[in-house]
Amino acid sequence: MDQILNFVLHASLIIHLGLVGICVYKVWRGENSVDRLVGADVIGTIALAVLVLIGLIEKNSLFIDAAVGLAALSSIGSIALAKFIAERKVQ
Repeated sequence: MDQILNFVLHASLIIHLGLVGICVYKVWRGENSVDRLVGADVIGTIALAVLVLIGLIEKNSLFIDAAVGLAALSSIGSIALAKFIAERKVQ
């Protein structure tokens, strides 16, 4: 049973890292600033999932604590960027 869980966690980690690559492309080549903002927000969310997965694989709760801190910073950053885009109407 432990081998199955270990395989699933590693497979999920590989899938999430692939999704980060897709989101980085979306941020790099987004059509407008809103697409780039959404891509950056999704990168933050996937980074949280990656940290949690690494914490589960390594059996270390320090990664979970780092994920909670990143979640707080990511939400504040997303709100600040959205407010900046709304005020400047940057396209």
